Amino acid sequence: MQNQFHPEDVIEELDEVLEDLEETDLQDPAFEDEDVVLEAPPDSFIFKSSIFPVLIINRNFRIIYENPACHRLFTGFFKLEGNQLFDVFGKSFGLESIRDIRDTVLHGKNGFSWKGISRLKTREIETVETRVFLFPSEVNTRDPNEFVVLFDDVTEENKHLLRSVFMSLLEASKLKDNDTGQHITRVNYYSRKLSEELYHKPGYEHIDADFIDDIGFLASMHDVGKIGTPDDILNKEGPLSDWEWSVMQEHTKNGAYILSTYPNPMAKEIALSHHERWDGSGYPFQLVGDMIPLPARIVAIADVYDALRMKRSYKDALDHRSTVKKIKEESGTHFDPSLVEVFSAIADDFDAIYEEHKDIGTKNPNS
Repeated sequence: MQNQFHPEDVIEELDEVLEDLEETDLQDPAFEDEDVVLEAPPDSFIFKSSIFPVLIINRNFRIIYENPACHRLFTGFFKLEGNQLFDVFGKSFGLESIRDIRDTVLHGKNGFSWKGISRLKTREIETVETRVFLFPSEVNTRDPNEFVVLFDDVTEENKHLLRSVFMSLLEASKLKDNDTGQHITRVNYYSRKLSEELYHKPGYEHIDADFIDDIGFLASMHDVGKIGTPDDILNKEGPLSDWEWSVMQEHTKNGAYILSTYPNPMAKEIALSHHERWDGSGYPFQLVGDMIPLPARIVAIADVYDALRMKRSYKDALDHRSTVKKIKEESGTHFDPSLVEVFSAIADDFDAIYEEHKDIGTKNPNS
């Protein structure tokens, strides 16, 4: 039988490592009086004007200095100077890295040097991902007492690289179905706005800054699976036959497959489930109620709102008021009633987004 993963065992083991560090501090005479926080280096200290965030720790792993760049990077997460390194970064480093850092500082592993990755997040602040480098602050000693911890913030670099790859897929899909104009841009804005409002509502504590940022990008990928839909079906002006409709519905599964390599499962959830309906009459799997992932429920409202506002070859556009009325009418059948209630409260923001990003040449249905 495969061993099961028990988070409480990992937490207990992490506590043991930290206790071991505390015991080491007390037992080794070389560490006496080193828990006293040292004064910050003078203004001329080389790291003060560095663009790289830098900490200095002693052999007790106590943070004795942070430069301005480091203070700016981690503001909102925790207080650094004076705290113990692992009390601050323990969860973001992980158990294996904590052991490696301990062996580096206490036993000179890899020439008193270490490198790794740190990921920090809170509900209010998006994830900060950094490369971390640890090395002695003095090079002309075999028994260093202080160590530099240098952070290289790669958050935006990694995010841009990842998203640019998937944006290429999105652009490729638009070659097959470019009749949507600014539709995907608006769906991003609607989804983000609705998520921002849910963030402040009871019962949605799992919506955090990362969720809001991610859905503001991934909502646009909801129909990327149409890249696999035959052109004659995708661009047909009249009603689809039953067989054609079944082929069209496959774009949800195709999209989920295309986005399965995206590290956030939200991408796959949106592509696969944005056509599910609250009452279970949607596709591809007839999911009911909360079985439908929240990101897909959010995008469903955003997608339908914008689709109703748009004029297509097979239908006329609706104005904002008529669109809101129709979405309210489908609360509990097509849409999550709780989300419709929140949508209704901010519906004017949807209208403002549509007007700001509407396609060139689009006329108001009331004009």
